[in-house]
Amino acid sequence: MSDICVKASLRSDDATYSKSLGVLPSNDSAAVATHVVTDLRVIVSPAAPPSASDTKWHRIEKELYLYASQQSAWLYVALVNKEELRAAEDLVVVNISVGEQTPTDSGTSWESRPYGIWLLRRKFSTIDETVTEVDVFFGVDAVDPRPQWALMQSPLQLETHPKIPVARLSVLRGRAPRSDTPAALRVREDGKFKILQISDTHMVTGVGVCRDAIDAHGNDLPESDADPLTVKFIENILDIEKPDLVVLTGDQLHHDIPESHTAIFKVVAPMINRSIPFAAVFGNHDSEGIHALNRDKQMSILQNLPFSFCRPGPTNVDGIGNYYIQVLAPGQSSLPLSTLYFLDSHGQVPGTTGYDHIKQSQIDWFTETSQAARMAQDDNNNSGFHLSLVFLHIPLPEFGDKNLRIGNGHREEPTEGPNINSHFYDALVKEEISAVGCGHDHVNDFCALLPQQVQQDGDGAPQRGPWLCYGGGSGFGGYCSYGKWPRQKRFHRRMRVWELGTTTGSLTTWKRVEYNRERVDELVLVENGAVVDPPSDTDEDRSYGVS
Repeated sequence: MSDICVKASLRSDDATYSKSLGVLPSNDSAAVATHVVTDLRVIVSPAAPPSASDTKWHRIEKELYLYASQQSAWLYVALVNKEELRAAEDLVVVNISVGEQTPTDSGTSWESRPYGIWLLRRKFSTIDETVTEVDVFFGVDAVDPRPQWALMQSPLQLETHPKIPVARLSVLRGRAPRSDTPAALRVREDGKFKILQISDTHMVTGVGVCRDAIDAHGNDLPESDADPLTVKFIENILDIEKPDLVVLTGDQLHHDIPESHTAIFKVVAPMINRSIPFAAVFGNHDSEGIHALNRDKQMSILQNLPFSFCRPGPTNVDGIGNYYIQVLAPGQSSLPLSTLYFLDSHGQVPGTTGYDHIKQSQIDWFTETSQAARMAQDDNNNSGFHLSLVFLHIPLPEFGDKNLRIGNGHREEPTEGPNINSHFYDALVKEEISAVGCGHDHVNDFCALLPQQVQQDGDGAPQRGPWLCYGGGSGFGGYCSYGKWPRQKRFHRRMRVWELGTTTGSLTTWKRVEYNRERVDELVLVENGAVVDPPSDTDEDRSYGVS
């Protein structure tokens, strides 16, 4: 969250108070490269790695065979502080190439290293002309959206099985750009703010496999590469909707993948390439598997990317990624018009088939944060509308309530939520949250209300909501079918769009579905700041409906 958001919503003179809410100030100091690369080595077992006493060598913690070989291979990078370059013979790497043949640059003297690596080394001149970092990504579809990083097209010349994603080097030359929090989110001049919810992309290391795609007419398609289809779908909807914010609602990554970093970058690159801000919560699969990065490390990667609003949240709250973002009025105003909350819904309970629940520390954090924001709103004497939404991955137990009144979309599979109801929903009602967006159950895509949750606020006015809405599965690597084999019913991939109308106090939602050029199931959820009932013609039974 940017400093301007903190000042708008909280008692900004109380730093301790801000920290307790998980607010992180932006970093105003530019990142400065102090080390330079002087050499590279690929070490394949049983060859010995550099001696532990030789501190200049650093191993990139990405196994180059992706744990699919009896051998192991690692990239080692020699790093030296630029101030320690003292002798005339000290050389630094100024360029890297990968391939079987010597690079054809005229007037240069390339040095060969095993496995197709070529280095161009010279005496140190300036940091901007020197390689300062090297990384590894995997697969023909790998990307590196970080500014100033260059991903090599040719892979390392390792002998691997054709089905193992190839290892490719990515190189940074010069100073790494700083990773400040992006500028505050603001509504457009017309008072609108559009959010695109993308859920369950299920990216892998490599292209992956899609087993249940269908064409525009519903006919089954043969197996195909999954992740390129997912990226194309994301890019297409981004270009159609041009959202102000993208929210990733979990299971960005498939379970048990051998390398997480590559998959993360494939998910976020379409937004970064279009300069679209994004935020994310984790799903149950994101950190699942013995080689998967844990949530702390994944969040560290996400929050340091351009246009990212992702944050780990306060350390005294269960989970990683409990945070909030405020959407401000146009221009230079510090007035927040909407608050978006993000919560970690955890994962599967070890040793069981059930899912964990929202913890009391999360409920307390949410309640404190919401009440502080509402107090700040009152202090600003703002009589306008302020709508708040919550995003998480695993649906709350109330998503499976048989009394739900579905406003649009369908329930095509049973809700798989936590076994324990910690009653987070009650806190959402009390704090007047307008809607909850989740993922997890890929072929559910409804928005619904619990009719019995009608309470009375202090003024005696009816208090309804929040709306409970599924995003629908967006990824071709995750399932998008349901039913008993061989009579599984297949569905098109989809995404949910949310549009806030801050001048009228409205919230409208619709879906974007494969092959459909028009909005699908458009529905008004909030009018004049108040949750509205579902249309009367949608109250028919919309149960599982799986053929």
